[in-house]
Amino acid sequence: MTGIEYSALYEKSPDKAYKELFDTYCNYVYTIVYNKIGRIASAEDVEETVSDIFADIFFSYDTDSKYENDMQGYVNTVAKRKAINTYHRLCARASHYSEPDEETFTRLSSDTDIEGDSDRSELQRIILNKIDQLGEPDSTIVLQKFYYDKKSGDIAKLLKMKAPAVRMRCKRAMNRLKELLTEEGISL
Repeated sequence: MTGIEYSALYEKSPDKAYKELFDTYCNYVYTIVYNKIGRIASAEDVEETVSDIFADIFFSYDTDSKYENDMQGYVNTVAKRKAINTYHRLCARASHYSEPDEETFTRLSSDTDIEGDSDRSELQRIILNKIDQLGEPDSTIVLQKFYYDKKSGDIAKLLKMKAPAVRMRCKRAMNRLKELLTEEGISL
């Protein structure tokens, strides 16, 4: 299903468009989500994330999108980003959950830097937001290169590009990211 086909079906019947979108990409999205969060998530978390992805696609797909001929690319991007966000949320929840007791409170050290941790978290949120603003395929290239530590050749295969093109786009994307961060008052 292309974005054009989806848009045309949506104009006729939003319910049918959603059902067709779900039927076409459900297994694909489920696989992406399970590969990203399956090790740490419950089946309910995986299903909830899949549902959230389809809701995001359904409510935010722009008919003038650059994905009009590549709906799978759009679905892939939304699914990966939502799964990564869920992964971070689940990791944070798992690391913050514990049953407090008196002994725990007595062992708390005063050298905990809550303000510094908060600043780092905010900085990470801003950087991820700016990476997202780079658009595709630049945001995917940057995330794959620096978040997943993948080589240019692997990224090129993933994006169906040539490795030198990936390296050039990465260099340009990093320059643009630096500009975006500088506009926010963040220098690297």
